[in-house]
Amino acid sequence: MTDDPYSRVDYRRLIAWPHRIEREWPFLARILATAPSQRVLDLGCGTGEHSRRLAAAGFEAVGVDASESMLRKAQEEPLPENLRFVLGDICDLGHCVEGSFGGALCLGNALPHLLTDDDLRRFAAGLRERLLPGAPLILQLLNYDRIFTANERHLPINVRPDPDGEIVFLRLMTPQPDGTVLFYPTTLHLRPGREPAVEVKHSREVHLRGWKRAEVEACLDQEGFHLREAFGGFDGEPWEESSRDLLLVAR
Repeated sequence: MTDDPYSRVDYRRLIAWPHRIEREWPFLARILATAPSQRVLDLGCGTGEHSRRLAAAGFEAVGVDASESMLRKAQEEPLPENLRFVLGDICDLGHCVEGSFGGALCLGNALPHLLTDDDLRRFAAGLRERLLPGAPLILQLLNYDRIFTANERHLPINVRPDPDGEIVFLRLMTPQPDGTVLFYPTTLHLRPGREPAVEVKHSREVHLRGWKRAEVEACLDQEGFHLREAFGGFDGEPWEESSRDLLLVAR
């Protein structure tokens, strides 16, 4: 897809996925232990690491993403029988997945790709139709309450080893007065002793919506979800305005 803003960013190389999954899985496993069914949605699944971990734990995982390039990477390795990936709009689940599910994840700041109030409402309404009674919904995004209050312009720098140097992942951002965020994921390839010593590779400018906690909770409540818990991260610490992330569990 020529309009895929992530087609030039290799997230598999930029994120320490084994470490991240190991850190996040105990929290996810605890919440999903109460799921009324083993079918679980991974919405905005990206390159599919969480989906594969769900499948490895015995869940029937369905990953949904609108990025063709992400899903191509997600399917580069053979898929187990209990895992599949679907190209689709997470605001229009009725057209990309069938049946009911015992839980759903939307992690890694995927939710801010929904830009309007109506997008968020359709996302929540579609999930309400697909989730069984009591099924947990786990949402994780950056804490935009903090980002807008402090006018933060970047996230922590991520440096990964590379065979001929290092990969540096910069995530620059510009919060806007209308509640949106201009996001610039930028990759630098550091190659000491070579020319050019620094290669710059970046995605297009990505427009996000900086959803604040009250906005997300109000929408979930309107669509029939009941908020159970709010955390500042996968360590289970309660959410505060200074938390790095917003992690919500609703049913």
